[in-house]
Amino acid sequence: MIFYEPDARDRALLPHDPFKALVAPRPIGWVSTRDAAGRVNLAPYSFFNAVADRPPMLLFSSAGMKDSASFAIETGEFVWNLPTFALREAMNASSAPLPRGTSEFEHAGLTLADSRHVAAPRVAEAPVAMECRVTQVLELRDVEGTDIDRHVIIGQVVGVHLDERFVLPDGRVDTAALQPIARCGYLDEYAVTDELFALRRPTGG
Repeated sequence: MIFYEPDARDRALLPHDPFKALVAPRPIGWVSTRDAAGRVNLAPYSFFNAVADRPPMLLFSSAGMKDSASFAIETGEFVWNLPTFALREAMNASSAPLPRGTSEFEHAGLTLADSRHVAAPRVAEAPVAMECRVTQVLELRDVEGTDIDRHVIIGQVVGVHLDERFVLPDGRVDTAALQPIARCGYLDEYAVTDELFALRRPTGG
């Protein structure tokens, strides 16, 4: 069993930081936002997840105050779009470091669709989109109390768009058919969910 401290790992043995390879797969926060001036942004986030279900809440974490974070904080809104295997190239294209003011939607060949309860648009091609209103913004600090320029935005889901083609006759969503993609270890590694297995929760006794 290897043991190492994050800032003092053996770089001959582990030349690449394995942290993201160990905490994997991670859902991708494909976040669309609109600022107060009407400018639109779309970007995928590696640090993203659901954090509550009653009410439903999502969070994404931004390294530095990037447009998605600043727009969401400014307007109090964002939309999460589900990146699927079919949308993998478009999702990746939306991560390009484009000049300010250039549309990630246009660059990635995606269509803007109106949301119901928020001004931020959603990705029309995504089979799932969740409209969110910001409830909290957290500025992360390390154990020394130093600001690390990581900004966590938590939003409450106020509307869900779901493609009915992925709803089974029993009313459950066919997650395997959606083929959501996730971030894995290093810069170019992803995974797709296309097969599920069931485990029944144990009962007490």
